[in-house]
Amino acid sequence: MKTYDRIFGAGPRGFFISLVALAVAWKLEPLVSLPIVCSDVLIRWSMFFIALIATLLLVIWSFWSLPPATRGKELVTTGAFRYFRHPLYAAFLLFFNFGLAILLNNWIYIFWAVALHGIWHLNIIKEEKLMKQEFPKEYTEYCTKTGRFVPRLW
Repeated sequence: MKTYDRIFGAGPRGFFISLVALAVAWKLEPLVSLPIVCSDVLIRWSMFFIALIATLLLVIWSFWSLPPATRGKELVTTGAFRYFRHPLYAAFLLFFNFGLAILLNNWIYIFWAVALHGIWHLNIIKEEKLMKQEFPKEYTEYCTKTGRFVPRLW
């Protein structure tokens, strides 16, 4: 596994795709007459702040669970990785993007946040193939127990 892939995975590519998709949504907003999400500015900022805190907590937990120096060298299934196969990506997909969508206050951004889930599922296929090559049996078994971005609690 190449060092770049081991350390960064699909993150930079997914981040770029997410920004492009956000720019498209921003350009489409005035052209599409969708209603606002919430008229109360305090509620929108509060929800964004809560989402930001949740994002930061999950990012910190992700780095604590798997420091960059050990990425791709061992399969970690504890800490944040007990619940998410990709907790760092999940932090943004589950919390930050929806908080930002509410703050931006148009349903097109909610659609953007939902669409990113599908885009990121496609984006990480290569990363998961690399993990299956490095840890064939262990990673396959791990995938059956753990969700990509949303925890499998049952």
